[in-house]
Amino acid sequence: MPSGIRWAVCVAASLALAGCAANDLMVKRQTETEAKVEHLIQSDKRAEQRMNELSGQVQSQEDQAKAVSAQLKQLQDTIRELRTAQDELKARITLQAAPKIEVINQEAASKGKDYGPPADYVKAFGLYSANSFPAAIEAFAAFLKNDPKSSYAANAVYWIGECHYSLSVLPKARDAFKKVVDDYPKSAKAPDALLKLGYTLAAMGEKDKATAAYERLIKAYPGSPVAARARERLTAN
Repeated sequence: MPSGIRWAVCVAASLALAGCAANDLMVKRQTETEAKVEHLIQSDKRAEQRMNELSGQVQSQEDQAKAVSAQLKQLQDTIRELRTAQDELKARITLQAAPKIEVINQEAASKGKDYGPPADYVKAFGLYSANSFPAAIEAFAAFLKNDPKSSYAANAVYWIGECHYSLSVLPKARDAFKKVVDDYPKSAKAPDALLKLGYTLAAMGEKDKATAAYERLIKAYPGSPVAARARERLTAN
């Protein structure tokens, strides 16, 4: 082979080898780049998965907090109702233990909650217990006039409503129960007043308003025992 041809062949071979090397380097860099992209994608997926896990944990804690809050509210409602029942029991015991003669210039009872209901409240409640509803209404009204800020004010208004309800004076019963609900929403008598407001409205033929009262009771005082009775009324309707 002439020397010129051998030289040309060598040059061509060198160029071919150089081209292959450059191609290999490009493939290597492309592979590395793809590996880095894949790593970033996997990291992003792991971060998204972790974020979803954290979101789930936060939601679970929020649900637990809501459940605890609902249980706490139910306990508070129960405590208020127990205190009311205790006060009414004290009133009944006081009535039973009271002498049958009228006491002149009786010493005023303490207005403190720990000392039980005031004497004039006990007297009014005694009239109600004896089914003397008109006299009980006057007695409770006098009690409210003398001590409008008494801790037993809501109870007195409620029993006025009960008296009117027993006498079938439904508009006045409605107004009394509504006053308890509107003016004393934190009173232990508020759930009872809502239930009796529903009963009264139903007796007056105002079924839609009665339903609204039952629904309001269930929503505002879900843990109250009377809420179950409101649900029964809604189911019956």
